[in-house]
This record gives sequence, C-alpha cells and structure tokens, in this order.
Amino acid sequence: MSTLAIRKSEADGGPPARANSRVGEGTTPGTAQGPPPRRRIALIPTVTLLLGAVYCLLPVAWVVIASTKSGSELFSTFTFLPGTGFTENLSDLSAYRDGVYWQWMGNSALYAVLGALLSTAVSSFAGYALATYRFRGREAMFNVLLAGVLMPPVILAIPQYLLLAKADLTDSYLSVLLPQILSPYGVYLARIYAAAAVPGDVVEAGRMDGASEWRIFTRIALPMMVPGLVTVFLFQFVAIWNNFLLPYIMLSDDEKFPITLGLHTLLEQGANTPALYTLVITGAFLAVFPLVALFLVIQRFWSLDLLSGAVKS
Repeated sequence: MSTLAIRKSEADGGPPARANSRVGEGTTPGTAQGPPPRRRIALIPTVTLLLGAVYCLLPVAWVVIASTKSGSELFSTFTFLPGTGFTENLSDLSAYRDGVYWQWMGNSALYAVLGALLSTAVSSFAGYALATYRFRGREAMFNVLLAGVLMPPVILAIPQYLLLAKADLTDSYLSVLLPQILSPYGVYLARIYAAAAVPGDVVEAGRMDGASEWRIFTRIALPMMVPGLVTVFLFQFVAIWNNFLLPYIMLSDDEKFPITLGLHTLLEQGANTPALYTLVITGAFLAVFPLVALFLVIQRFWSLDLLSGAVKS
C-alpha cells in the first residue's frame, strides 16, 4: 500500500492501514495464493456406487466361473473357484437334442433383430411426426403413449394373446414379433430426440426448395436422428432378447422358443436331471455374448448428447 494511502487513512481517524501491507509482497497479480485446494472424494456416494457395482457384477462373475465347472465340481467346489469342464459343457450343450440350443439362439436373433428394426422404423416415423407436425389431438395421442410407457408388459400379455388367438396367429413367429413392433418408449425417445435434433428452420428450408415431405424426412431429418434411433434400436433389441413372458404365453412348439424360454425348460427338467444344470449355466453364459457384441459394434453411433442438433452457433 502506498505511503499516501496510509497517511490519508490516519488523517480520517481510522486505524493505521498497514495490516494488509505485506499480503501482496513477493507475488504476481493474477497468480494463486498458496497451494490449490484438494478435491475431496465424497465417501457415501463412492461406497454406494461400489456396492451397486458389486451387486450387479457378482452374479455375472458367478455365471462365468460356474460355466467352467463339470457336474461333479458344480456342487462340491468353492463357488468362485474355476473348474475344468467348460469344453465338456459346451460339447454337451451343442449335442443336446441335436443342437436345439443353437436353434433357440437363432430364434432369439430373429426376434430381436427383426423386431428391433421394425420397432425403430415405426418409432422414427411416429416420433418425427409428433415432433414436427401440428394437428388436432397430437398432445392427447402423445399422452396415451406415455401411459403405455408406464404400463407393465404383464398387463398387456393376456389381451395380446386373445387378439392373436382370434387371428389364429398364436404359436407362430408372428405372435412374438407383432407385439414388439410398437414400442411406446421408443416413440417417446424418437419424439424427444427429433424435437431437439431436427430444427424447424431446416424443415421449412426444405419445403421452400420444393422437397416433398418424404424426401425431407429421409434426406434431412433421418440423418440427424441416427444417434437417437441407434439408442432406440439398442434398447428394443435388449428388451426383446431378454423377453420371457410374451413367448411363454404365445408359443407351445419348443423349436420356436427364444433362448430365454429354452433355458427355462432346461431348468425345469434339471429338477429331475441335475446334470442339466451345467447346460443351463453354460447356455446362460453364452447368451450374454450377442448383447456384448452388439454394444461394442454400435457404441460409436451412440451419442449421449441428446441436445446436439444440426444448426450450431
């Protein structure tokens, strides 16, 4: 502090202004004063996340390790001690009923891939229309879709079975595919993403240039919606792959079973034939690989930034 300022402070009757005279000595303006503060790790959230991770990963670890054990090792060795019977289990699983397990895997792939593609297409059309066009009853229709999101699938399973039974479509591939095409949650995500990623100015510019509504959707809007539609496809694929209740109600021919229902029948038979338990565990372990492979393949298309649009400032 300058001498003039000190004298002025004393002349005004205040205390001598020299308490902070040495604070800035030897420092450069704009630099940090002292060591930077240390980041404190929140103990309770960290412990909660670790416990959640252990809770989710522990069953996966058990399945992976148990699939390596033979029938005699499964119930006689330590739970998390690897066994020596994985190749034998895999051979027995492939030989069971002339390879019906791989037919179940193929059925699941058919249901999941085709159902997810059709559901994503329907969601893209419906979501874009609800986000772009203004028409009477739009909000009421969207509220009905939201009610469908909140409704548990178990409530819809019996009505769907009765409707398909009237059309004589039960115990067929269509009985599992058709109810999966319309996904209220997929339409909801597509609508939210289309509203955020497809600017109205771009759509109006396309109309002024003479483009048809179909051309605007396929050439302008659809490329902007790809990250959101990939998310819809992934969610729907996982939901159909893991679906058990709908095939359980619709199908009676075990050659049309998906992998979830097929493993359930094996588990029921294991009550009388304990040797089948190893086949069930090995089959469950193999059934996870398609989901992991799908995520690794499409993760580069999966954008979590749902607010990114086509017009950037």
